[in-house]
Amino acid sequence: MFCNQCQETLNSKGCTKNGVCGKKGEVADLQDRLLYVLKSVSFYNLKARAAGLNEEATDKFVLDSFFATLTNTNFDRQAIESLIKKGFKLRDEIKAKLPAEMISAEKDLPAVATVTPESVESLDVAVHSTQDEDIRSLRELLTYGLKGMAAYTHHAYVLGYKDEAIFEFIEKGLVATTDDNIGVEALIGLVLECGQKGVSTLALLDKANTETYGNPEPTAVNIGVRDRPGVLISGHDLRDLEQLLEQTKGTGIDVYTHGEMLPANSYPAFKKYENFAGNYGNAWWKQNEEFEKFNGPILLTTNCIIPPRDSYRDRIYTTGVVGFEGLTHIYEKEDGIKDFTPLIEQAKKSKPPEQIESGTIVGGFAHVAALSVADKIIDAVKTGKISRFMVMAGCDGRHKERAYYTEFAKALPKDTVILTAGCAKYRYNKLDLGDIGGIPRVIDAGQCNDSYSLVVIAQKLAEAFGLKDINDLPVSYNIAWYEQKAVLVLLALLSLGIKNITLGPTLPACVSPNVLKVLVENFNIKPNTTVEEDMKILLNQV
Repeated sequence: MFCNQCQETLNSKGCTKNGVCGKKGEVADLQDRLLYVLKSVSFYNLKARAAGLNEEATDKFVLDSFFATLTNTNFDRQAIESLIKKGFKLRDEIKAKLPAEMISAEKDLPAVATVTPESVESLDVAVHSTQDEDIRSLRELLTYGLKGMAAYTHHAYVLGYKDEAIFEFIEKGLVATTDDNIGVEALIGLVLECGQKGVSTLALLDKANTETYGNPEPTAVNIGVRDRPGVLISGHDLRDLEQLLEQTKGTGIDVYTHGEMLPANSYPAFKKYENFAGNYGNAWWKQNEEFEKFNGPILLTTNCIIPPRDSYRDRIYTTGVVGFEGLTHIYEKEDGIKDFTPLIEQAKKSKPPEQIESGTIVGGFAHVAALSVADKIIDAVKTGKISRFMVMAGCDGRHKERAYYTEFAKALPKDTVILTAGCAKYRYNKLDLGDIGGIPRVIDAGQCNDSYSLVVIAQKLAEAFGLKDINDLPVSYNIAWYEQKAVLVLLALLSLGIKNITLGPTLPACVSPNVLKVLVENFNIKPNTTVEEDMKILLNQV
C-alpha cells in the first residue's frame, strides 16, 4: 500500500504497510482499485452525459464509492470488493448504451477505459505510480479535493438536493488524473476549479440542511447526561439523526450527538424531540475512551470511525457508506427508511451513559444567525471592542502537536473573536473565553461543511465596510486539517482569493516543493510554527 491522504500519515510521508487510521494494507489496495474503477466509469459516463444518457444510479454509485475511500470511513474488505464488482458492471452497461460513434476503436482507448476485473488486480494504480513528482502531487491534490466534494455532495444528495454540474466535474476531474497529456499548468487550473466547484458544493449542502431542518439558532447545548438509557450518533448525516429521533420517540431512550454531529443540536427541526438529550464527548479520535463510557449503542453515519475496542464492539453499528468488518450494518430500505430497531432494543437493556462532563456549550452561529447581529458586530469593530477575527476552522486529530490550537486560543487577546467550524473546535470550545459586549468569543458555525458560513459572514462584513478585497478585513486564518473534506474547504478558500492562510499541524504530504512554491507565491500559504511566532504574524496582518 501507499497512502498519504490524511494529516497523520506515517512520518508525514505515507503509510506503506497499514494505515495509522487502522486501515489494513489489503483494504488500502482495494480502495486504490475502486478509485481506478471509478475513473473508468467516469470516462464513459462523461460521454453518456453528453448524449443525455446519464442515469441517477450512476451518480449515486460514484458518490457512495468515492466517499467509501475517505479516511476513517470504510474498513470493510468485502464491502469494497462488492463496490469494485458493481463498478465494472455499471461501466459496461454505460458503455453498451452509448452510440457507436462515441467510442473509439479499442486500440485507441486509454488504459483506464479498457481495464477489466482481471487486469485491475495486476495494475499499479496507487498514487505513487505517477513518476513525475509535481504531476503526482497535483493529481493527488485534485483527487483529495474531489473526495471531499463527493462526501459533501453525498450529504446533500440524501436530502434530495443535487447539482449536475458538480457530478460532471467530479467525473471530469477523475478522468483528468489518468491523462498524461494534461501537464502542470492545466492541473493547477483543475485544482483551482475544484475549489470553485467546492464553493458551489458547500452552498448546495447549506441549502439542503437549512431548507430541510431550518436555519441553526444560537443554542446552549447540554454536555451532561440524563438518567435514562441512550443511543449515541456520530458522523455528519442529519437525515439519519432525524430517523433515529423519530423511531426512539416515546421509547424512554434518549439520543445524544457525538463529534461532528454536535451542530445538529442547533437546528430548529430537532428541538421538538424531548428525547434529544444533547452532546456526549468530544472529537472523533477520543471515541475509544468515550464510547466505552457511554454504555449504550453507537451509530456511525459517515466518516470518523476508528477500529473499535472489544469492550464496546457489540454496541457499535454502521450505516450508509461506513463499514467495518464484524459490525452490524443498518441498510436503507427501498423507501429510504432505515430500521434502527436493533439499536433501540439494545439501548433498552443498557445502563444510562456515564457522565464525563457537565454544563453547556454554545453553538448555532451559522451565517443567518451571525448576520442577524451584524450591526452589533460591525459597531464592535468600529469602536475598537473587536480588533480581529481569527478563523480557526477545520479538523481535530490525535497528534500531541494539536495542543497548539488550545494554547493559541488561550493566548489570543481578549478583543479577538474566534470563528470556527468542524471538529477543530473541540480544542477550545469548552474554554471559558467569555464574550465581547454579548458577542461570544467563540462563534461556532457548525460542521466542517459550515465553513461556507464563515465565508458568507466574511463576504457580508467586507460589503458592510465597503471593502473590495476580502483580505482587507481584520480576519486571519489559522486552519487545522486532517482529511479530504478539509482539503476541499482549503481549495474553496483559495478559489475565493483568500490569502495568508496558516495551515497545520503539518502540510499535506502530497504537496511537492514546486507545488508548495506555487501556493506560497500566489496565496502566501505557510505552515504553523509556534504559538508565539504565529500570533505575531496573524494579529498584525493588514
